[in-house]
Amino acid sequence: MDVTSSAQGRARARGRNPRGQGERLREDVVSAALRLLDELADDQALSLRAVAREVGIAATSVYIHFADRDALVLAALERCHHDLVRAVDEAEATSADPVGKLRARTRLLGAWAQQHPGLYKVLHESTLNRRADMSFREEMGERTTAAVQRCMDAGLAPAGDAATVSLDLRTAVHGAVSMRVNMPDLPLPPLDEQVERFLAKLVGVA
Repeated sequence: MDVTSSAQGRARARGRNPRGQGERLREDVVSAALRLLDELADDQALSLRAVAREVGIAATSVYIHFADRDALVLAALERCHHDLVRAVDEAEATSADPVGKLRARTRLLGAWAQQHPGLYKVLHESTLNRRADMSFREEMGERTTAAVQRCMDAGLAPAGDAATVSLDLRTAVHGAVSMRVNMPDLPLPPLDEQVERFLAKLVGVA
């Protein structure tokens, strides 16, 4: 896909935001950054000028809301993470029992990473992780730990340290996803099959 030409087309089609809609413009900029990050899979390859073209505004308008590229990428990733947390909550709600909820959230996370490999790489593998506070990501781990604890409390998994079990499970899932993202030609079983084995061997659910 020619990102530049498609962005220029959108720029010509878009008019100015009315006065007083600065927050809307900010959200438009964040949305554009997310689309480009998913395509580029590299926050260092993102330019504020490209984001401005994607939205259809002058590059100077981006600087009104974000001091630099890192600030924009961080805001985009935080929005991405919050949207993902909400999607996981909705996936959990489709199941009534604790094991089903844990399975649903784990599968959803794996499926999202496969659908958005670029965002996955930036969220988990970019150098921004070493330069910026991304503690907002801790919420996902805390929710997984709570889901594991519910399985233990219901007697559906062996009692133990839920935080340690949760960390083992998340490590396994991230490894499985990372291999698919970074080594797409590697012959791997369906991710859902691996998730079932992770739940059985690491969490101990039947």
